[in-house]
Amino acid sequence: MQVKQIKVKQLSELSVELQSLAAIQPQWLLVFASRALLSDAQCFSILRQQFPDAALLGCSTAGEISADGVDDDSCVITAVQWPFGVPQTAVTQLASMEDSEAAGQRLASILNQQPLSGVLVLGQGVNINGSALVQGLASGLAGGVPIMGGLAGDGTAFGQTAVLSNDGVASNTVVALAIPVGVQIGHGSFGGWKPFGPARKVTRSIGNVLFELDGEPALEVYKRYLGEYAAQLPSSGLLFPFEMLGQDHSAMGLVRTILGVDEANGSLILAGDIQTDGYLRLMHASNDALVEGAEAAANAAQEMVSQVGQGLGLLVSCVGRKLVMGGRIDEEIEAVGDVFGQHIAIAGFYSYGEISPFVNSTECKLHNQTMTITILSESQA
Repeated sequence: MQVKQIKVKQLSELSVELQSLAAIQPQWLLVFASRALLSDAQCFSILRQQFPDAALLGCSTAGEISADGVDDDSCVITAVQWPFGVPQTAVTQLASMEDSEAAGQRLASILNQQPLSGVLVLGQGVNINGSALVQGLASGLAGGVPIMGGLAGDGTAFGQTAVLSNDGVASNTVVALAIPVGVQIGHGSFGGWKPFGPARKVTRSIGNVLFELDGEPALEVYKRYLGEYAAQLPSSGLLFPFEMLGQDHSAMGLVRTILGVDEANGSLILAGDIQTDGYLRLMHASNDALVEGAEAAANAAQEMVSQVGQGLGLLVSCVGRKLVMGGRIDEEIEAVGDVFGQHIAIAGFYSYGEISPFVNSTECKLHNQTMTITILSESQA
């Protein structure tokens, strides 16, 4: 496997910079960029003109991750050449949030016609139920096939996101790539957030919409906790996600971020489904804990592969982590790089939702506020 990467700040630089990627004759390109750059018609046109046969997938971000660290308002393109040919991709339009599970099933029906090592999926970041998407995709794939990826970002605006596929760039699509047999996959996910305050019972919710906690409007309860931060909702909600707890108050290993609020009915719109008979508890984080979480995710992924030669490390981290760490955000990427060394190329983005199996499992879930890491490398005979 060969991996080569470029980064540009202006599309006027793209044609010239792409020439360096042609040297490895890539079969697929992974593109993470600001919404403005990715949505510009020139971006897809130039990519397709210079690489007419390569598979394309990518999305807009809340920050682009490369070997250099974290950037905003850039376009990072990672080219991959491997001995498995051009990978199959599948793309589907998402009609509405309620279509999320069916969209996952449609993708699976296309991809499951071949043996798979795994699936990489990128979806729009707003007006989507990420956990339902994952559930639909998993239900249509063979058992044990890991699913990795994330939901597109739009900085901290939570306005409109964009997804790149072989069909072009659109704001209402989900794209998935088949990872063929013969590719080693390592994965890890870890948060670093700490719970605080009492656990509150979910007394009314539908899917990923939370209406009541302890019999009170969820938005009202949440605003009381946020205090002065309530005026900046929904973006300030990234600083105070929910930990999901079971009926016995035990941690489920899942965190949920607030994507939106509905003042009219006092509800919170979360990035994924909520357990209807469970509990929620607020969380917060420190910079050091988040860096340690990123390092733990990298170690977990690294332990799953016998690395010989070059590989690709895909990092999908939450925009909430970026807001908390501020100017120290490069530290979590540096921590991952220290674990990987020189043989694993780093690419990724800050997202509105991270998709990864649990550590030591192939069961896949939508995560929030985590650093999720996937390593792809050639299997060793």
